[in-house]
Amino acid sequence: MHKAPGFLSARQRRWAWLGFMLTALHAPVSARLLADDSWLFSVCVALMVATVLLADDTARRRLARTDSSPAE
Repeated sequence: MHKAPGFLSARQRRWAWLGFMLTALHAPVSARLLADDSWLFSVCVALMVATVLLADDTARRRLARTDSSPAE
């Protein structure tokens, strides 16, 4: 079985992207419809998921760069 180069599996990455998109789209809609500031929670969750996705991308690039470097 081939493991993904980052710390998230392909399935986890798909779920993270879906969660990011849903919370990112939820924030402006709830800000428009609700009088309170509860939409900020959606923004915070979207930022946390985006941070995880960026960290996984960085780990994937780092591993790809070390795998493609010429052996000395």
